[in-house]
Amino acid sequence: MNISNKQLDKEVLIHDNTDIKNCEFGIYTEVGMSNFLENSTIGDYSYTGQFCFIQNTQVGKFSNIAAMVRIGPTDHPYDRPSLHHFTYRKKMYGFSDTDDSEFFNRRQARITSIGHDTWIGHGAIISPEVTVGDGAVIGAGAVVTKDVEPYSIVVGVPAKEIKKRFNDEIIEALLHIRWWDWSHEKIKECIDDFHLPIEEFIHKHYRN
Repeated sequence: MNISNKQLDKEVLIHDNTDIKNCEFGIYTEVGMSNFLENSTIGDYSYTGQFCFIQNTQVGKFSNIAAMVRIGPTDHPYDRPSLHHFTYRKKMYGFSDTDDSEFFNRRQARITSIGHDTWIGHGAIISPEVTVGDGAVIGAGAVVTKDVEPYSIVVGVPAKEIKKRFNDEIIEALLHIRWWDWSHEKIKECIDDFHLPIEEFIHKHYRN
């Protein structure tokens, strides 16, 4: 991973050789070396490792994205006689003065959603329009083609759930607490609580 020892602040830290198009970043965010990010939002405190490729995606807060992850990969029009670029990049090949803007608009509208406090493992691929729930873990090399439940762990090709991080009551409590929405000051004040056993954390911060 490229994560630096620099003090992060409200300005995004962007490493070398990164191409960013039409993206928004929250506070305390970091973008790894040689990333390509397009039409995406990266939430507060989230970061990416090296060589990530993220398109048409909404990433929540505190998301941990390892190196070589691809999220929201664009597709080719396999329902046409040809898969090739020339059918929607006509101008590039001298076949027309216009390109297929409708096709590109449909691509951009297929939003992938990554929840808060998620961990996307090295080399994982997450398909367009998939929702990864809060607290979920995507194993290294997984290919995710379906929605992932909050606090579940999925691995494999195609990705399948192998277990939940916690029992249903703890998951419900964490989704209720929504600590990722706390202010910077409150997290700093409660930083030691994040080292507590999960039951103690829930007991201290869960309010019915």
